[in-house]
Amino acid sequence: MKREQIEKEILEKYAVFSFESLGRRYKEQEHPFRTPFQRDRDRIIHSTAFRRLEYKTQVFIYHEGDYYRNRLTHTLEVQQIARTIARELRVNEDLVEAIALSHDLGHTPFGHKGENVLNEIMQSLSYRGFEHNRQGLRIVDFLENRYPEFPGLNLTYEVREGIIRHTTSYDIPLIEEEYGEFIKFKSPSIETQIVNIADEIAYTCHDLDDGIKSGIIEYNDLKKVELWIEVEKISEIEKKPEKHKRHIMIRNLINYLVSDVIEQTKKNLIQLNPKSVDDVRNMDLIVKNSEQVMIKHAELRKFLEEKMYTHPKVIRMTEKGGRIIKELFKAYYKEPKQLPLHIQKKIEKEKKEIVICDYIAGMTDRFAISEYQKLFSSDIF
Repeated sequence: MKREQIEKEILEKYAVFSFESLGRRYKEQEHPFRTPFQRDRDRIIHSTAFRRLEYKTQVFIYHEGDYYRNRLTHTLEVQQIARTIARELRVNEDLVEAIALSHDLGHTPFGHKGENVLNEIMQSLSYRGFEHNRQGLRIVDFLENRYPEFPGLNLTYEVREGIIRHTTSYDIPLIEEEYGEFIKFKSPSIETQIVNIADEIAYTCHDLDDGIKSGIIEYNDLKKVELWIEVEKISEIEKKPEKHKRHIMIRNLINYLVSDVIEQTKKNLIQLNPKSVDDVRNMDLIVKNSEQVMIKHAELRKFLEEKMYTHPKVIRMTEKGGRIIKELFKAYYKEPKQLPLHIQKKIEKEKKEIVICDYIAGMTDRFAISEYQKLFSSDIF
């Protein structure tokens, strides 16, 4: 086919070729002019879970302001960075795009606090807990209901691998034996590795951007951060108009980190010389920053942890979100008939705690707040 020939001509030998995909869980006839990974991308974009990302917290809950990032804008920024890296390394951009768009589908309302609370609740009920990568895979494999022929979205192995093996400094998932199809390899595809590092770059730089915009972080605070100082010099920031300084710095910070990833990864590829995707999967991680930049990036992440993620304003928001999730779960668990009828019907097939967990995890911030008000406010009947 023409598209297969184009991939052979464009992509490097260690990329994932769409016509060599390890396949879907349910057999389907492939599309005449879209590759399997392009179809996966489109299925993700049209999914309910993807649309809900618009009203899920990144750092600031949606009512704090329209200009702060949410899970959807973050996802699009990860996609943008990941495609830049993929194109320069000449690997499969369609696969990278599909993984990037799906990497946060399993996130709860109220950010990582929501995830932590659901994890604690499920563990207290003698379950293994809750983790957003597993939930993301559960969504695309089972919970999305769009096709009569099969449950879920029936995505390719490679995209599903990208979801379950999504790993950053903040996301280090434990993959249990039931996911054996994904842990039989030492490392995931190079496309998955690209999305992982693109996510880390995106949330560091864009959370910093939101932190400065909110006033939580001041420029003087950053004068002690080596990576910031270095990018300031490159940017010649003192000569720039005040109103443009933040945008210039964040843009150049992303460029600095992405450029270093590309340069270091190319060196790794020359040294390791993988000749196929199987070689990549049997090697240590290939896509990474240089050692020097990794240390500087880690310092910036530590700065964000100390100055932003633990700031009283942020903690108050996240703690409130955590309490909402706890109370919703308790209310539904005590009396499941408070759940919508279509959710109640699911309890006939699955245990109620799993159904409730799925329902709450799928909520947006604003829907969770609305439900809480309906259940607990004496003014609303």
